[in-house]
Amino acid sequence: MANKNDFKGWGILFGILGVVLFSTKAILVKLAYRYEVDTLELLLFRMLFSFPFYLIILFLTKNSFKLFQIAKKLSFCTHFSSFFSSVAQLCNSKKPSTGYRIPNFRLIPKSLNEFKEKGIVQPQKRDFLWVLLFGFLGYYLASYFDFLGLNYIKAGLERIILFVYPTIVVLLGFLFFKRSITKPQALAIGITYLGILIIFWNEVDISGSKTLWGGFLVLLSAIAYAAYLVGSGWLIPKYGVLRFTCYAMLVSTFCVVVHYALQGNWKLWNFPMPVYGYSIMMAIFSTLLPSFLVSASIKRLGASNFSILGSLGPVSTILLAYAFLGEELTYLQLSGMMVVIFGVTFLSLPGKRE
Repeated sequence: MANKNDFKGWGILFGILGVVLFSTKAILVKLAYRYEVDTLELLLFRMLFSFPFYLIILFLTKNSFKLFQIAKKLSFCTHFSSFFSSVAQLCNSKKPSTGYRIPNFRLIPKSLNEFKEKGIVQPQKRDFLWVLLFGFLGYYLASYFDFLGLNYIKAGLERIILFVYPTIVVLLGFLFFKRSITKPQALAIGITYLGILIIFWNEVDISGSKTLWGGFLVLLSAIAYAAYLVGSGWLIPKYGVLRFTCYAMLVSTFCVVVHYALQGNWKLWNFPMPVYGYSIMMAIFSTLLPSFLVSASIKRLGASNFSILGSLGPVSTILLAYAFLGEELTYLQLSGMMVVIFGVTFLSLPGKRE
C-alpha cells in the first residue's frame, strides 16, 4: 500500500511541475517584451533554440526500443527511472496527448520482438503533406497568434483563454464531423464562455479596447490548436505522438524562418542577453521538460485524475504573473476564472464526454 501511495505521490508531483512549467511560457514572453523584441523575432528565437532538441528526439525515436534502454541506464533511482521510461513510452504511443482526452499509455514492451510486433503503422508519402499542413496550423499559426496577443493582454487572461480549447474541439467536431453535442457538453460549454464574458467585461473597463483585440488573437490561437488536434488525430497512429510532434515542430520552425526572412530586419544578435536567456528557457522549461513530466504523471494517475491537476494551469499563471510581472486580476475576474475552470473540468470528466 505504501508503494502504491508513493507511486501516486510522485505522479502528483510530476503533474504539478509539468503544469506549472507550461504556465511559465506567457510569463517569459511578457518578460522578453520588456526589451522591445518583436513578436516574430521572439518566436523565431524560441523555435531555433528548441530545434536541436527536436532533431535529437526525432533521431532517437527511429529506434524507440534503444531509447528505452538508454532511459534505463540514465535513471538513477526507482522513481526517476519511470520518468525517463515515460519518454520512451511517449515515443510508441499512438494517441495524441492533449488536455482534453489524454490517453492511458501502454506498458513498455519487454523485448525487442514484442516492440516490433506492436510497431507504428508506416505513413504514406501523401501523409507528409498533411504533416506540413498541421505543423503550419497547430504550432506556427497557433504560436504566432498567441505571442501576438500577449502584446495586448495580461498573461493570466491569455492562459484562461487558451484553457478553453477543449470546448473548441467539441464545437469543431460538431461543425465539421457532425459529432453530436450532448446536453452535459452544451452546459459545460455555456458555463465556460460565461466565465470568459465575465472576465473580459471587467477587463475592458480597466485596460481599454485593446484587450478585446488581444483576447481575439489568443482565441484564434486556441482555435488553430484545436483544429490541429481535431484534424491530425488520424495521423498520430502512423507516426507516434513524439515523432509526429517533432515533425510538426520542425515544420513550424521552417515556417517561422520563412516568415522572418520575408518580414524581419535581420538584427537577431543585437538584443540584450536576457532576451536570449528567456528564449532558451521557453524552449527547455516551457516546452520539452513539461511534456515529459506530464506523460510521467498520466502514467501514475490516469487521464481523468490528471485533468484535475490541469486546472491548476490558469491559477499558476496568475500567481506567476503577480510575482514576476506585477499583474493583478480583480475579484470579479478571479470569479470568472473559477467559472471557466469549472466548465472545462466538467467537460473533461469521462461521463460528460459522450
